[in-house]
Amino acid sequence: MKFIKGYREDEHLRKSFNQLAEEIFGINFEKWYNAGFWTDRYETYSFVDGDKVIANVSVNKLTLVVNGEEKRGLQIGTVMTHPDYRNLGLSARLMNKVIEDYEGQYDMMYLFANKTVLDYYPKFGFHKVEEQIFSLKNKFNSQANSPMKKLTETELNLLYETASKRVPVSRKFCVVNAAELVMFYAMYVFADDLYYVENHEAIVICKQDGDQLHVFDIISSKNIEIESILKEICSSNINEIIFYFTPYIQDVEMNVFEGSEIMFVKKAEGLELPVLFKHPLTSQA
Repeated sequence: MKFIKGYREDEHLRKSFNQLAEEIFGINFEKWYNAGFWTDRYETYSFVDGDKVIANVSVNKLTLVVNGEEKRGLQIGTVMTHPDYRNLGLSARLMNKVIEDYEGQYDMMYLFANKTVLDYYPKFGFHKVEEQIFSLKNKFNSQANSPMKKLTETELNLLYETASKRVPVSRKFCVVNAAELVMFYAMYVFADDLYYVENHEAIVICKQDGDQLHVFDIISSKNIEIESILKEICSSNINEIIFYFTPYIQDVEMNVFEGSEIMFVKKAEGLELPVLFKHPLTSQA
């Protein structure tokens, strides 16, 4: 076994990485890579046995906006080990390598872990952070005949250009400089839920489920008022709007977010997180 990192241009190792990701998570990064969105902002730390990737921890380099200030963020993701190589301490060695390499280069290192490993990450100095889910009773009634235009796969360049120049949707807690992660969600998760609101030059990622409108992101290169956009997209058959980020809006209700994964954070000295916030789903690795 040997350690290797940053091998995205090595076709054989990338294929092996994808095979492991498909086996563990059911995802394959090749489409994302071929579209040009796997850049040096996403760096793999792996162990290989011969020419086979057997364990990995990835680093996503991001810019966070926390309480109005830009901060250096590192998000850990794609933590995986082949079943035949588990209980050998490979993930721990990779985690320690990442922490060592980026010492002093971040304000916040963080990750999202499933509930079966809640005792694992505190060993590396991470602590659990509670997220909120924000919702709003619908007080709008769109009168527009066609307020949103659905984006097709051939129009994804508009999303990427907008996400690359996005203005923070929240000054309380937001992720910017993460267009590649947004594109991952656009290609793999929300391909049918991408809409352009021309009047505001904004892209809304949302889905209606019964009388609820789930808003996963609002992306614009200009300052926007969320309420103004909601006035155009919310019809009278929507009772509640649920936000999967921290919205800057009046009268929102807040409840503890009960997701399948828990946020763990390792902060630099002096960084204070907001008491109530939601990490944006479309920037979650």
